[in-house]
Amino acid sequence: MTHPVRRTSSMAIVSLVAGLLGWTFAPWLGSIIAIITGHMARAEIRRDPAGLEGDGLAVAGLVLGWAMILLSVFTVLAIVLFFGGLAALAALAAGISA
Repeated sequence: MTHPVRRTSSMAIVSLVAGLLGWTFAPWLGSIIAIITGHMARAEIRRDPAGLEGDGLAVAGLVLGWAMILLSVFTVLAIVLFFGGLAALAALAAGISA
């Protein structure tokens, strides 16, 4: 009895590699590519489950991509709120002493 050979989805591999690049050399670009190719890979695997594998690779790329995007957004938000708060305190202190 022979089992059909399943190929690993190329898009899933690209998604994982781009997700790793998103955490190292190309934060935004790598993360966006990881998200796009991860969704494409999962759709491709769902269309041909008997011939393709690599759903775990695609999910890992998606998680890495979304995690970097969310971390970046929260970091920018924290910086803006921190310096905005400092500016408000400085304006309040200048108003009190005047």
